[in-house]
Amino acid sequence: MVPRWSVIGAPSSAGAHTPGVERAPAALRAAGLLSALDDRGLLVHDLGDVPGFRWRPDPSRPTAQNAAAVARVATDVAKVVAAAPGVPLVLGGDCTVTLGLVAATGSPALIYIAGGPDLHTPDTRPHGNLDAMVLAHLVGLPGCDPLVASIASLPPQRVVAYGFDLPPGDPQRILVDRLPMTYVPGNEVRTGPAKAAARARFTAEALAPSFVVHVDVDVLAFAQAPFADVPEPAGLTLQELVETLSVLVASPQFAGMTLTEVNPDHVPPEVGLTPLVDAVATALG
Repeated sequence: MVPRWSVIGAPSSAGAHTPGVERAPAALRAAGLLSALDDRGLLVHDLGDVPGFRWRPDPSRPTAQNAAAVARVATDVAKVVAAAPGVPLVLGGDCTVTLGLVAATGSPALIYIAGGPDLHTPDTRPHGNLDAMVLAHLVGLPGCDPLVASIASLPPQRVVAYGFDLPPGDPQRILVDRLPMTYVPGNEVRTGPAKAAARARFTAEALAPSFVVHVDVDVLAFAQAPFADVPEPAGLTLQELVETLSVLVASPQFAGMTLTEVNPDHVPPEVGLTPLVDAVATALG
């Protein structure tokens, strides 16, 4: 039987600002993600992990750190996804693994669920962490790293930025409006998650024959859902994320998803990853 989901781990923090997220694929499996999917009647095939990378300082490329490792991991993800049966579920690692999912699925639309649009470039992000530059590289903003930008590209019109709130004068908000992307802000999601997700889904379905979904757990309010590498004080609830993903994965044009930026070191032992695992399994089921 062809599995409903093919799980691919990308244990890399190459694009992050510090180590930690490279441990997420193993931690999510250990927390029961595969069995939770199985319990909901979903046929799952675990394809294992691509070779990973633990973040390290990169003095040779201070504004685009570990770019070669980012490109290698994303390329490896693309190769596995392209041959995977069923729908790919890529467990990051940092956000840059989404470049591989996009590359493997042709020229899809992309629903980018995150705490921000990741439109920084090496010129505007002194820290040099490429996970803050994913959409910038996908849409080809000036100043991006050529190697990373060569992995995958999308016209900005095929991007739906979802779940975060930026004030009108914010530089990244100006870019979202100028490029232009479709923007579904966090306040709209909180007002009605299913309705907001439906707007994102119908937009993506009209933009391309298929669409993929990127989920960065920093879209969640950290105090209530403490899973992210970068804690965000404001954000969505787990239930709002569940309602969102349930609408998106039900589309016949849905072609895959990444789950990124989970840092097991940030999760209190008394909370654990079980709430996140249950939420994701419920949504995908």
